[in-house]
Amino acid sequence: MIQPVIIFIIFANNLNKNFKHNTMNIPFIFWLVPVASVVALSMAWYFFQSMMKYDEGTPRMREIAQHVRRGAMAYLKQQYTVVLYVFIALAILFAFMAYVLKIQNPWVPVAFLTGGLFSGLCGFFGMKTATYASGRTANAARKSLNQGLQIAFRSGAVMGLVVVGLGLLDIAMWFILLTYLYHGSNMALVTVTTTMLTFGMGASTQALFARVGGGIYTKAADVGADLVGKVEQDIPEDDPRNPATIADNVGDNVGDVAGMGADLYESYCGSILSTAALGATAFVASGDMQLKAVVAPMIIAAVGIFLSLIGIFLVRTKEEATMKDLLKSLSLGTNVAAVLIAIATFLILYFLGITNWLGVSFSVVTGLAAGVIIGQATEYYTSHSYKPTKEIAVSSQTGAATVIIKGIGTGMISTCIPVVTISVAIMLSYLCANGFDMSMNADSISRGLYGIGIAAVGMLSTLGITLATDAYGPIADNAGGNAEMSNLGEEVRERTDALDALGNTTAATGKGFAIGSAALTALALLASYIEEVKIAMVRMVEDGHQFVNAAGNVFNPMNATMSDFMDFFQVNVMNPRVLVGAFIGAMAAYLFCGLTMGAVGRAAGAMVDEVRRQFREIKGILEGKATPDYGRCVEISTKSAQHEMILPSLLAIAIPIVVGIILGVAGVLGLLVGGLAAGFTLAIFMANAGGAWDNAKKMVEEGNFGGKGSACHKATVVGDTVGDPFKDTSGPSLNILIKLMSMVSIVMAGLTAALI
Repeated sequence: MIQPVIIFIIFANNLNKNFKHNTMNIPFIFWLVPVASVVALSMAWYFFQSMMKYDEGTPRMREIAQHVRRGAMAYLKQQYTVVLYVFIALAILFAFMAYVLKIQNPWVPVAFLTGGLFSGLCGFFGMKTATYASGRTANAARKSLNQGLQIAFRSGAVMGLVVVGLGLLDIAMWFILLTYLYHGSNMALVTVTTTMLTFGMGASTQALFARVGGGIYTKAADVGADLVGKVEQDIPEDDPRNPATIADNVGDNVGDVAGMGADLYESYCGSILSTAALGATAFVASGDMQLKAVVAPMIIAAVGIFLSLIGIFLVRTKEEATMKDLLKSLSLGTNVAAVLIAIATFLILYFLGITNWLGVSFSVVTGLAAGVIIGQATEYYTSHSYKPTKEIAVSSQTGAATVIIKGIGTGMISTCIPVVTISVAIMLSYLCANGFDMSMNADSISRGLYGIGIAAVGMLSTLGITLATDAYGPIADNAGGNAEMSNLGEEVRERTDALDALGNTTAATGKGFAIGSAALTALALLASYIEEVKIAMVRMVEDGHQFVNAAGNVFNPMNATMSDFMDFFQVNVMNPRVLVGAFIGAMAAYLFCGLTMGAVGRAAGAMVDEVRRQFREIKGILEGKATPDYGRCVEISTKSAQHEMILPSLLAIAIPIVVGIILGVAGVLGLLVGGLAAGFTLAIFMANAGGAWDNAKKMVEEGNFGGKGSACHKATVVGDTVGDPFKDTSGPSLNILIKLMSMVSIVMAGLTAALI
């Protein structure tokens, strides 16, 4: 936090002078960006302090919350230690490329570390809030369903506001610094924006470790607790007699809060930065218009913060609310924010004077609409208020096998609407931004790609409230666990169960939303990759290197268009390098899922053995006369997560580098396309199937088909345990994998170009 503030103080007074030196006058409205970031962080602090004023409940409730808090912080400390070693190694590599080989921008090592730091801070602050909020939510549910909802939701809003606040603060400070340093140079804004893109790799790397490690941790505990506790011993979920219960509650925080926060931080920043880079390229010959195109996504995101706050304050419900009532209360906040940002976008782009401001505004609306449709589709396929999940619950009457078959089929079918939605959004945003120009000339392509990028910004512009609905889920889940372990009354447990079931749906909706935004952002990053290759090639030409195309003619990258680069590198479906790259990209998604699923399986197996051992050897646990060894289960999950997260995470970094060295630029583009197509559909399938299995189990636990302890309940528990790594480990990690491969490719573009 100190570094960007110092940079701001040093350079802010000189900034307008430097822009004038560049014959570019920064729009006054740009200063809304750092102001909005400060407002977001201030409101996050306000919500945190407001939550802390509530009572945490009985001594037993406080004790349970303290166990979870200590376990979560201990895990995060160990995870950040492991990640620190990886970051140091990569920073040294980037420094060698930048300062010794001279094939890397000298700011890349610093930007990389900054991105990782801010991403890690998002996870830390979000998880700290969640571990304090869950006990208070449970205690509030003793009095009122509405109060429990508001505490959980506004505590989740802390995560949303920290993510957007730190994201915009980091972007604003880097923009100020780099603009100051590069003033007067040719292609200044192109250099500034492509340099800023590189801190996205730091954010993506940190996010992947957080998602994979947290996902392995939470699902090892969850699967172990369910299989032995519910299926074998017929004891309720979150029963204090189950040794894995504390580890399960800790895992909800490290996986679904810290992991999701780091994940969406890099999605948010990546969409803004890739769009800014595309704007710098699309309007490179347009003078003042280029600067306006660069700052436009930042300003839209800044306004989105204020409108998200309005939506947050609208969320409330009535007592005795049904699941549809609870969903409606959350939808009101998110939908109002989305409508307001759509209206605001037209005004922002009009007053900025963006070329074809009306068409670009409709590109933003397209992204917003796509996010809403994907969210509604996810809700339909995962909420037990609707037919698909009800049918999974019905299938439990014929056993676990039919539950699993039905869940897999539902997940596969559920990919249709998101894929069609994203496809339509890509085409519409592209055509709206270029004025429906189908000529495919260089200018038309560049402005169309800018439209796709700003559609991703539109989808994420209300992340402050969208992420709040996601972070709310694990808080509500932990509140239910606290209520069960504290032996609170049946009425309280019914309220926390209602909040928890809502959280399952909002979490699934958030995952679908994150994956959808990843698809649009990754597509924009493809174009940014070409720009980074161009900059590397121009640098090499200035050093005396010469490039020759397939026809034997000298190729000058300085004035080359994107189509020229496609021709030079022969990026077409007949090029075997492109096809091989696409196959490797698709394979990478499945390899990654296979490794993470296997990791959960091994960790869960160790957890099952430990829980069985304690039931067998510690006499009196099942009678409630002896206390389980919770710490041993926490230790198993921690060690498993730390060990198992390394290989899949490093593979995501290594694959683009190796493909770039062997197959060149054409192979990398094929890799990114293949990874995007396979990863997007696979992630939607896994997230929705897992969410549907989970809520089918909840539906049975509410008293349907025999209720808790019945054969149907055990069948749905098996389905839920299969779905756990689907929806909380492998599925949500895929959207980070998609963007991380793009970010690594961008950062390593200099090396790839040097090998041409």
